[in-house]
Amino acid sequence: MSTLPDEAAAPDEQAADAPERPNGAEQARPPRRLHPAWIVAAVAFLALVGAAGFRAAPGVLMVPLQQEFGWSTTVLSAAVSINLVLFGLTAPFAAALMERFGVRAVTATALVLIGMGSALTVLVNQSWQILLTWGLLIGLGTGSMALVFAATIANTWFTRSRGLVIGILTAGSAAGQLVFLPFIAMLAQDPGWRQASLLIAAGALAVVPLVLKFLKNSPAEAGVLPFGAEPAAAQPPTAPHAQPAADAGKRANAAARALQVLRRASKVRTFWALAAGFAICGATTNGLIGTHFIPSAHDHGMPETTAAGLLAVVGIFDILGTIASGWLTDRFNPRILLAVYYQFRGIGLLVLPLLLSAEVQPSMIVFVVIYGLDWVATVPPTAAICRETFGADGSVVFGWVFAAHQLGAAAAALAAGALRDATGHYTYAWLGAAAMCTIAAVISATIRKHRGAGQAQAGAEQVAA
Repeated sequence: MSTLPDEAAAPDEQAADAPERPNGAEQARPPRRLHPAWIVAAVAFLALVGAAGFRAAPGVLMVPLQQEFGWSTTVLSAAVSINLVLFGLTAPFAAALMERFGVRAVTATALVLIGMGSALTVLVNQSWQILLTWGLLIGLGTGSMALVFAATIANTWFTRSRGLVIGILTAGSAAGQLVFLPFIAMLAQDPGWRQASLLIAAGALAVVPLVLKFLKNSPAEAGVLPFGAEPAAAQPPTAPHAQPAADAGKRANAAARALQVLRRASKVRTFWALAAGFAICGATTNGLIGTHFIPSAHDHGMPETTAAGLLAVVGIFDILGTIASGWLTDRFNPRILLAVYYQFRGIGLLVLPLLLSAEVQPSMIVFVVIYGLDWVATVPPTAAICRETFGADGSVVFGWVFAAHQLGAAAAALAAGALRDATGHYTYAWLGAAAMCTIAAVISATIRKHRGAGQAQAGAEQVAA
């Protein structure tokens, strides 16, 4: 038999080589476009800015409300505490609701609640009414827009640069305070606190149309994979203490989902360590500085607008610190980062009573810068440990950890107000918070890395037994 001539084999060889030598049409690749994940992240950032308006309000509005109605610091602190408790306890259920009904619907509803609560505040004339508006309505709304929202967006839409994205979104809360705080302080003085409340309501409601139009629920809805995911790696890896999450469309009861996750997480020591540290984090940020810094500065003769300006500077450096923390979390051990953050915060609180005065001294500027860089820098490493340890349940677990954050904030807000009424100053509150930060640093540094999947599964079974 004669062999085929070389020319006869050429077409087959050319066909085989075709994938390696694409023609001109194949070389013309479509232009790269912005991944939808970044559009979602941008809208989420704006939503967090709009939701953060009230976060700055209590410290600024507390003195005007006392002057008009004669309410005590303890009463107003109780309203803030209710808000902070609901802010925290709503978070894990909000994460489950986002899985069940979609991020878009939950976020839009939360912004409407914040807007309603802030707008209705202008009608109050009894102390129980401020508990309803500041506490119930705004607490439920801000709780649904808590930092668990940032973790949900990052975990759903990103497999690469997740820590950086959480840092950027967390900075949205700081940006909200930065945008609103100076205006709230000026409006609270002239024409009055009611106009400041309406500004907060307008800020929250203005973001709702953007959320409804651009905030997609998942990459699947947009027909893409999460940013940075390869087709074979589109699903997140199973973490040691995680159980596979059911399909979101099949979840009929978001509350049951949240409670089931809590039951599983409560068997893991890491969960309790994170919750304890984050409770102290909340006590030393939202609970103390966020609620009582302006009244404390006012006690020392500092004008409210000046103190509000200092908190706005905290917001500026919070943005830088949180984004930097997200970048660091992608590269370094998050446990060590947490320990460093908490200890630096404790040092700042320890010296704060010595820095407060009628005039802004250079030492106060240094405190504001350091505290700003550290304000919520704890969020990216905490969320990373939740994801690392609990996998698909990570966002809901972070919701429960954040609930501890807000319970700590609520307790600190109420305790500091009571201490102020009892002693006439806040010194004991600042020193106690400094001691708690040292405890948080020790707890964070001793969190263990999770074991291998097989060992962890065996450990989980032993715990269950």
